[in-house]
Amino acid sequence: MSTYSKEHKLYLQKQKKEKRLVTISRLMIVILFLVIWELLSKYNVINSFLSSRPSEVLKTIITLWQENTLFMHIGITIYEVLLSFAIATIIGFVVATILWRYEILAKIIDPFLTILNSLPKVALGPLIIIWVGASINSIIFMSLLISTFITIITIYQGFKKTPTTYITLLKTMNANNIQIFTKAVLPSNIPTILNALKINISMSLIGVIMGELLVSKSGLGYLIMYGSQVFNINMVITGVVILGIISYIMYFLVEYLENYIKRKRGL
Repeated sequence: MSTYSKEHKLYLQKQKKEKRLVTISRLMIVILFLVIWELLSKYNVINSFLSSRPSEVLKTIITLWQENTLFMHIGITIYEVLLSFAIATIIGFVVATILWRYEILAKIIDPFLTILNSLPKVALGPLIIIWVGASINSIIFMSLLISTFITIITIYQGFKKTPTTYITLLKTMNANNIQIFTKAVLPSNIPTILNALKINISMSLIGVIMGELLVSKSGLGYLIMYGSQVFNINMVITGVVILGIISYIMYFLVEYLENYIKRKRGL
């Protein structure tokens, strides 16, 4: 026998309808965009030589698959993104925790974090190649430069905004810093950390592609660069489309993790 009230059942049904509507609307937007793109290219409203078309993108994907290079390029890029994402997340969380613990240190390095985060990382490309070599190390390093500082700043700002009433209450109970962090700061900043993960995954992808454009001999960034060098617009657009799909999947996984944690915590 169901324990849900009639009102709660209606609420759940409404939530399901909204989710279904959002999903269908997103799908329809994508389909409509592809259809319009294809028709504009077919009837020469736009120059298909410069903008490609969905049918040509599909043919390019099939060709890459038949050449056994499609999943190789995708796999390498995903590996680099996940590796840099994991490293940036760990570094960002640890540094943000240290800054929260030592306020004077945070005041000293806060402007430097802002400066480093605002630097145009692509301009450092030649230096990165010299420092760590023209290899996957340069790609990971580039990605870390782009994603780490924003992760540190996002998490640290969340830690700073922890409600003081929680901390004061624990201090009156003689709680130490570790207990304050684990019982007040960390639990109240779960949404902030999850938002930082969303930002980090997108920044890691951007950093990896920038690195691949500079030094890689494989990966989607290399595919885009090679396509532009031989003026194969179909290959360039194909690389961009695949990147969009990967970006959406990664964002969806992080969002799924966020929803799972919220359900577990009753948020």
